[in-house]
Amino acid sequence: MSAALPFVGRGKEAARLQQLHAQRRHVLILGPAGVGKSALIRHAAGVLPLWVCPESVRCSELCASLESQLGLDEGDRRLVQRKQRLRQALAEAGKTVVFDGFGWTTPKLSSFLESVMERVPVWLGTRSEHSWDIGHFWTLLVRFERVELHPFHPAESCALVEAAVAAGRVPAAALEAVERLHHLAAGVPQVLNELLDGLASGRYDPHRLFELKLLDLDRRIREACPKPTGIVS
Repeated sequence: MSAALPFVGRGKEAARLQQLHAQRRHVLILGPAGVGKSALIRHAAGVLPLWVCPESVRCSELCASLESQLGLDEGDRRLVQRKQRLRQALAEAGKTVVFDGFGWTTPKLSSFLESVMERVPVWLGTRSEHSWDIGHFWTLLVRFERVELHPFHPAESCALVEAAVAAGRVPAAALEAVERLHHLAAGVPQVLNELLDGLASGRYDPHRLFELKLLDLDRRIREACPKPTGIVS
């Protein structure tokens, strides 16, 4: 969900995360692409003391993110030394560590994450909990509580569109197209936001079904054929 809009539609999940945080539990935040895992994590980080790694694919990038948040200088230390120092610093800080964008893990990355788990609570934001997607970390998932995100219900999509209108992001006419927008987005918040971005451009009439379908087609084309980096329209 856009940072420019109020956080809507995930009150139950947000409350569950606060409960699990108080209990210092490991958490798996699970859901398909675009369903709002990162938005939920950003919301939680605004009300709870968390360290958040937005990308959790390579150990070097993960270490760099945590070092920056902890105020540690990378210096000329080798990766093994950096990981050891991070484990100690995280244990002393005591905060929950969140690894968003979590996917395939190598044995070394899995071993490091397990060592972090032994010191502080760990949350993972991921699209899948299957072994063929998670890799070597899969066997450790039994130690995690699950918070699963599903696509929005129509009422939640309506709340998001209402928030966009109230923020002046899209014209009020978008409220009359909520049902169609929800259907086109299949309840996926990220897709719904992209459709709202299209309406904000003023190139599409929300009163006309044909233009809403054209809006969605244009969105799909952009998704399939992104512009090369550096090209500005």
